Amino acid sequence: MTVPPTAPADRLPHALDAPEVSERLRGRRPAVFLDYDGVLSPIVPRPEDAIMTPEMREIVRALAARCPVCVVSGRDRTVVAELMGLDDLVIAGSHGFDIHDPARGVIEHEASRGWEDLVAEVTERVRTGAAEIEGTQVEPKHASVALHDRHVADADRPRVAELVEAVLGEHTGQLRVTPGKFVHEIQPKIDWNKGKAVEHLVGVLDLDRPGPDGRPTVPIYLGDDITDEDAFRALATRGRDGDHREPGLGILVIDPADAPDRETSATAVLATVDEVGRFLDALAR
Repeated sequence: MTVPPTAPADRLPHALDAPEVSERLRGRRPAVFLDYDGVLSPIVPRPEDAIMTPEMREIVRALAARCPVCVVSGRDRTVVAELMGLDDLVIAGSHGFDIHDPARGVIEHEASRGWEDLVAEVTERVRTGAAEIEGTQVEPKHASVALHDRHVADADRPRVAELVEAVLGEHTGQLRVTPGKFVHEIQPKIDWNKGKAVEHLVGVLDLDRPGPDGRPTVPIYLGDDITDEDAFRALATRGRDGDHREPGLGILVIDPADAPDRETSATAVLATVDEVGRFLDALAR
């Protein structure tokens, strides 16, 4: 597969007024894929407090009435649904390992089973080790375990890294770590990520065919984290090298001034969750 080019985030156009975005959407129906934290809700010190506002909920609900909307998150699927206050959307939790469609039920894929015992064992090991490091928070998930260190003293952060390395060493070749903002996510070493999940959903939901109104469907992914780059890359490679699928759009949610060195495969940027709301509201209208 062709590796798409990257660009510094601070050189990308703003999605609310970028000709590149409006031109790509003209005459097409969007299919919208959304990360949760940092996109539909601001990043907060306590993950359990990242509750979507009523205003954003109404925007997402209105958009979902007009085009396909899926949420793709590193969080557990059930947790995302609870924080959103919506139970009628397709949600891919645990970085796409656990996908559920209210109309179809669980959506199976090549990485959806076979790792349960390993994850249970690793979760208990991380919980035991983290108990000795003040400020850590262990979040068991459907297909991984997240070790949060946002509230760990700087002097103790090396101990968190040592714990993660020790766990990896105890399961050589079986695990990988997905880095995030103040979190180490330990999951089975399987070739599956948010990009694979988006590609799978595009196929399962038949989004490479025109919509009911005959318009071609263009997939759009909004995300803020490093893990979202897999989805940006997946959409950026569509329509290349003889691929006749509709090219996708990746929108990075980040304040470019805060991350001048962030290289991304996204097409455009939005700076805040509020701007995400404005963008989604414009799509809905």
